Amino acid sequence: MRHEPIDPQLFISNRDRLKRLLLPKSLVVVNANDLVPTNADGLLRPVPNSDLFYLTGVEQEESILLLFPQADDERQREILFLRETSDLIATWEGHKLTKEEAQRVTGIQRIEWLSDFPSLFHRLMCEAEHVYLNSNEHKRAEIVVETREARFVRSVQDRYPLHQYHRLARVMHRLRVVKSPQEVELLRQACQITKAGFERVARFVKPGVNECDVEAEFAHEFIRRRGSFAYSPIIASGANACVLHYLDNRQPCRNGELLLLDVGASYANYNSDLTRTIPVNGRFTRRQRQVYNAVLRVLRAQIAGLTPGKKPQQWQEESEELVAKECVDLGLLRPRDLKVKVSDPMKKPVKKYYMHGCGHPLGLDVHDVGFTTEPFAPGWVMTVEPAIYVKEEGFAVRLENDVLITENGVVDLMADIPIETDEIEELMARR
Repeated sequence: MRHEPIDPQLFISNRDRLKRLLLPKSLVVVNANDLVPTNADGLLRPVPNSDLFYLTGVEQEESILLLFPQADDERQREILFLRETSDLIATWEGHKLTKEEAQRVTGIQRIEWLSDFPSLFHRLMCEAEHVYLNSNEHKRAEIVVETREARFVRSVQDRYPLHQYHRLARVMHRLRVVKSPQEVELLRQACQITKAGFERVARFVKPGVNECDVEAEFAHEFIRRRGSFAYSPIIASGANACVLHYLDNRQPCRNGELLLLDVGASYANYNSDLTRTIPVNGRFTRRQRQVYNAVLRVLRAQIAGLTPGKKPQQWQEESEELVAKECVDLGLLRPRDLKVKVSDPMKKPVKKYYMHGCGHPLGLDVHDVGFTTEPFAPGWVMTVEPAIYVKEEGFAVRLENDVLITENGVVDLMADIPIETDEIEELMARR
């Protein structure tokens, strides 16, 4: 854990919110993520289970949370199970949570070792009437590897086939999409680390540097501020920017090109998501500035359009209409293209230049969970990322900020990160 300690009241409050949504006599089980193998005896760095972290603040492998709010024995209403450490484990892997440390991190009073889980779980299953088990229900997830949670679900249902099982993910999505003030503050910290990284890079970029050199500058700034990359960074110069998820980051940045930077920092597992497009030589050409300002106008309109009660689909359609009008002014589309009626929305003329969504929920996951078929509501944090991709001219412009929706309007969490063309050029002139 690089980040500063988090007030356990955040996790206590999150568990309380979950308990209020459960059916009577319900048992909840949340497992840590698997340790993911690479090759030979290698393992990837552990990735915390977002739901487990949301409810406990625990990032340690093999941890299990049990919640049974109406258990007859008060000591069985919240139990966290941890991997028991040893001198050997401490020597090879480092420090693991003690029971006392886990109590301070989570606010959970009863901490047990994993060896005690089978007997305690059986006892609670015999008392429970409803059981909430977890799974990954993100709409865009491609689940090709059986997870720790999936194995647990299968084994539990085989052993206890007569219980009434429920999908915990449905409840967690409803909870997690609305951010508490403490969560917003953690997101702000991630955004501030991202700002520092971007400003460092803007002063560094010049003709001849490699995309991987730019990535290294971000890494330096993020890590020194106790953060990390929220996702694999996209450092795309010239025509590379027309590849939506460009990850090679190995081409030289040439004089006269634009450089698209889609890079966000993560802090305490809360993620930011920024995109800026800057001129490699520090000065926009006339054409680059035209396209850039068109995207910036759409960004500002779409930020203002994040109003409670509006459905995400309507917001997306509004962004496509705005980009289409800008494309007409830029000579990329014809006026009659605005009136074309198509049965398949993906075949709109504007999709040639703007083929993705305008934004997504943000939080413990970069593409955070939530019900995007439901209207926006106060507490949602959304990315706003319109773009225009001009493949025939060999460049693209995408801009992205992270925005909090409130009852009284939106709060741009990245409002202090330079975005105007003049601001970008002035910042780059300081290199």
